[in-house]
Amino acid sequence: MKANIHPDYHPVIFKDSSTGKAFLTRSTLTSDVTLEWEDGNRYPLVVVDVTSDSHPFWTGAQRVMDTAGRVQKFERRYGRRTRANQGT
Repeated sequence: MKANIHPDYHPVIFKDSSTGKAFLTRSTLTSDVTLEWEDGNRYPLVVVDVTSDSHPFWTGAQRVMDTAGRVQKFERRYGRRTRANQGT
């Protein structure tokens, strides 16, 4: 790697704002707020809106989209289309 062109890559604590779960990883992000971690060291704290702890896909709370209903809604609005109606 070339010297003096890469950002500082250091340990950072990310905290989910909705669940409160925090995890330590490495990042180039920085923060003025620090938090003491389990190992006794203080690391920058970055609060995020969504993590795997609160995202609907990972928690199993994901909605199932009703594709049949969406097709019917489209057909009500624009009419049923066939190949002959589509032109070239």
